[in-house]
Amino acid sequence: MEKQIDDKPGRRAARKAASALVFFGIVGAGIMLAGPDQAYPWIKALHVIAIISWMAGMLYLPRLFIYHSDCEPSSQQAKTFAVMETRLMKVIMTPAMIVSWILGLYLAWQVFGFQGGWLHAKIAAVVALSGVHGYFAKAVKSFGRGDYVGTPRYWRMMNEAPTLLMILIVVLAIVKPF
Repeated sequence: MEKQIDDKPGRRAARKAASALVFFGIVGAGIMLAGPDQAYPWIKALHVIAIISWMAGMLYLPRLFIYHSDCEPSSQQAKTFAVMETRLMKVIMTPAMIVSWILGLYLAWQVFGFQGGWLHAKIAAVVALSGVHGYFAKAVKSFGRGDYVGTPRYWRMMNEAPTLLMILIVVLAIVKPF
């Protein structure tokens, strides 16, 4: 049985993620070619699926940082957390963020013509969420090198950033307050 900190399972997971992205890209292109009336519900569904995947990672990764911060940098447990964080970021979160952005921008352009104050505010909130994603990606690299960033308490507070942005984005998308 292979240890999960070996490179081989990680490469296999990365290949699966790349295959899934290609598959969804082909499906997405086929849907778009089917015409706007048939494409809209499918694109919206794929957009929501990508957002759920992205948010699952955004909510879970700070929890991993909390536990990672509590262990010795050279321990086997720290190495395991580093692998988990890296794979979560590379295999799930970043591809899901990319798909969310591509399909979201398509919907903003095709359905709403980039019109509406609520849409501009939502895009600004998604830009902020992407910034948090980038900060988390930087932290993953730091933790992987053994350079701990922040305390467990800090990561408990940082865990709220994606939650608050998610609430704002959902309210703007559903309620469209302005």
